Amino acid sequence: MIFRKNFVSSAFSFLLVCLTGPAARAAEEVSVSIFSDASLFQQKVLETIFVIIGAYGLLVTLTRFINARVRDIKARHVIRKNSIYVISLILFLVIFFIWIQDINSITIFLGVAGAGVTLALQEVILCVAGWLLILIRRPFEVGDRIEINGVKGDIIDIRLFQVSLLEIGNWVKADQSTGRIVNIPNSFVFKHPNYNYSRGFEFIWNELPVLVTFESDWQKARTIMLRHAENMAEGLEEKVRRKLEVMRNRYMIYYGKLTPIVYVDIKDSGVELTLRYLTEAKRRRSTQDELCRNILEDFAREPDVNFAYPTWRVVKE
Repeated sequence: MIFRKNFVSSAFSFLLVCLTGPAARAAEEVSVSIFSDASLFQQKVLETIFVIIGAYGLLVTLTRFINARVRDIKARHVIRKNSIYVISLILFLVIFFIWIQDINSITIFLGVAGAGVTLALQEVILCVAGWLLILIRRPFEVGDRIEINGVKGDIIDIRLFQVSLLEIGNWVKADQSTGRIVNIPNSFVFKHPNYNYSRGFEFIWNELPVLVTFESDWQKARTIMLRHAENMAEGLEEKVRRKLEVMRNRYMIYYGKLTPIVYVDIKDSGVELTLRYLTEAKRRRSTQDELCRNILEDFAREPDVNFAYPTWRVVKE
């Protein structure tokens, strides 16, 4: 009996050791794995913080260097923006490879992220695609005057998601600044037509209508208007022709007449003389102001030239 009890006790102890041994080893492995994962996570966090701080310091140093060395305002702005883009892209790639090191993890991550981005961030994707189109095709650049969906202005900045304009027009009844900055998403390049006043060919046609009475010498008035416009356009035609030659290498453009011309039309209140002339897009108001002052002075010296306005005549029988 004593032998049997000792045998059972020994067998039970041996079985207990056999069962608890693997469990202890498994628990030890899990514990080591947990502590190892925690240590790896902390290491990745520290590496990410270090990379971000380094990139920020590099960007600040580079920006100060550019501001100190580059004198041209537009060139300085473009170089500064391109530097930000390049450093941001490098920062993103470095952080990405810090956290995603297994090729299977990268595949799964890209699949899940792509599906989520496609569904939730359609407008953001369009903005980024529009930004790439602007950089590659260059329909406009900083400094150009454009019109987008009824908004006109001079481009002062092109960012990843939006374009900033210094607004012109609106309540200001001319092509001059209102003082407001308008931010437009880059997705507009796929949704709305954009009109560029100054890209490639920075000249536009402007028209100045003048109404004189039927009793006036409209031919003399026409001659006065045409003379002032030709004096203003002196030396401009050759410059315009050179610009047109450059534009014809890219587009099918044809202009038969580049000199000023006055069109005559009969209205209810008199004879309308419309002066049509070429001017630089950003000088439209100043050229029109100069022409109006010269025409007013010459008309005042001519007794047989009078401005017309709506009138009523009462005839008694």
